[in-house]
Amino acid sequence: MGTELPLFPVPASTMAGRVDALYLFLILVSVFFGVLIATLVVSFAIRFRRRSPDERPRPIHGSTVLELTWTLIPLGIVMVIFLWGAEVFFAMARVPPASMDIYVVGKRWMWKTQHMTGQREINELHVPVGVPVKLTLTSEDVIHSFFVPAFRMKKDVVPGRYVTTWFQATRTGTYHLFCAEYCGTKHSGMIGTVTVMEPAAFQTWLAGGATGTSLAAAGERLFQDLACITCHRADSEGRGPKLEGVFGHPVTLASGERVTADEAYIRESIVNPAARIVAGFQPVMPTYQGLVSEESLMQLVAYIQSLGGPATAGPGAALASPAPAIASPAAAPRSRGQGR
Repeated sequence: MGTELPLFPVPASTMAGRVDALYLFLILVSVFFGVLIATLVVSFAIRFRRRSPDERPRPIHGSTVLELTWTLIPLGIVMVIFLWGAEVFFAMARVPPASMDIYVVGKRWMWKTQHMTGQREINELHVPVGVPVKLTLTSEDVIHSFFVPAFRMKKDVVPGRYVTTWFQATRTGTYHLFCAEYCGTKHSGMIGTVTVMEPAAFQTWLAGGATGTSLAAAGERLFQDLACITCHRADSEGRGPKLEGVFGHPVTLASGERVTADEAYIRESIVNPAARIVAGFQPVMPTYQGLVSEESLMQLVAYIQSLGGPATAGPGAALASPAPAIASPAAAPRSRGQGR
């Protein structure tokens, strides 16, 4: 990675080519109609200029053919742009199954990343080439925006909630990482790098930076320290719902609504447990808003995820899923103390 920032950074993800194609189409359409309109304005100004004070222009009553032409053709072009843009948008929004999970916390003025196996990085992110990577992002203070130009990926990072995005790098190298949302006096210094490595080299890097404690294992310890196991028991005697196998599955709420127990729902259940109560349980869990950091919340979410969910298999899971450093499900705690 050099210091230069070309107008079109090298495309380095599976989505980059599709985004570039749409972008270039928009440019071509804009240039074509801009030149066409400018040419017509100039030519009409010359052709229909007033040549003498006594000249009276001949009235023009319009043309149905012309009206339909300059209405239907632009409408068709706009619909092509809409459908094409929607297809790219939804492709970028749908996270592939068995992606490698990485948690990201934005904080003035740095990016903190946590791998499921325990590695932590500041303003750096190491990923393998050819493997879909799912990022779960949040902010500790203000709105940031996680932007990697080479991947054509930008995601606003909002305090108090989880947002997700994904990418799959297609070539090794080191790429710029920016915050693309003004976040204070040192916003321009909130930069970093994304290093894309061959899978074997990435595994070596993981082993070299091993902390001995995976994200899930750290979450298990925190789960026990906060006494969440008191209510979220493996049997049916707990005051809170069981958590084994809940991640990624539908949950029925007291209101009758069904929601998916994803990262955002679990986080909300911890910091605002009375928001959406699981059917059959009482709102007895206290809030942990302000009592645990965003990094600790991510550890708890990773632990609950490790208790079981939809079966996944793929390169991302194989490369990044930590070995379960957890006791047997019968003895393992559940998420925090409420009927969530």
